[in-house]
Amino acid sequence: MKSARYILGFAAAVCLVCSVLVSGSAIALRERQAENAERERRRNVLVASGLAGAGEDLSETDLAERFASVRAVVVDLATGAAIPDADPAGVDPVVEAGIAASSRAVEDNPARIRRVENRSVVYLVEPGGELEAIVLPVRGQGLWSVLYGFVALEADLNTVRGLTFYEHKETPGLGGEVDNPDWKALWPGRRVFGADPAAPVIEVARAAAGPPEEDPHRVDGLAGATMTSRGVTNLLRFWLAGNGFGPLLERLRRETAG
Repeated sequence: MKSARYILGFAAAVCLVCSVLVSGSAIALRERQAENAERERRRNVLVASGLAGAGEDLSETDLAERFASVRAVVVDLATGAAIPDADPAGVDPVVEAGIAASSRAVEDNPARIRRVENRSVVYLVEPGGELEAIVLPVRGQGLWSVLYGFVALEADLNTVRGLTFYEHKETPGLGGEVDNPDWKALWPGRRVFGADPAAPVIEVARAAAGPPEEDPHRVDGLAGATMTSRGVTNLLRFWLAGNGFGPLLERLRRETAG
């Protein structure tokens, strides 16, 4: 029979070897993981902007060709100004929002966002050098989780081109229907703002909404998912107003008008 010291030593050696193997694998795969995350981010930007279908399987070539008309820009959220010397690949808005030095606290809000990053990355769809659409990252509390997604606006900075969510833990078949292509197809053509371009009025209705030309500011509610529906309303109104991308949208409106 082996002694207790032998057994403990053997177990410690096995644990050490396993930890080295796991750590080595994580380091070796870090670059591949970063590449996959970047690929998924680009795919979601294309889906929101209507340049790719939600379930479309894109090859690396397809992805590169379609993303060629999209320009990533780092912006200062407080002023809406672009930060020309900042590399979009080196900016993670969600991570920066969690660091006090790179974010600011915001007052209580329905989207339940506590801190907002000082800078974010937006995506300008410019197939011919002219702005055709802008894709903005959005997030906010649903029922069970934070929903992360992108909303795309047409060049008028008011009309929704598309909306997609890429991460959440809402209930499948209820709040999880934010991923349903049929529901997402209801968003294009809806209008974010009414008479005041600084105050978003877009909302997910409690029941059915009319078509965009008759009911421009509302989208059908998710059956059985009142809190998730309300969460989508709250997060869109937050990010498209002053604490989010409001200054950027106002700056772009002035540039377009000028």
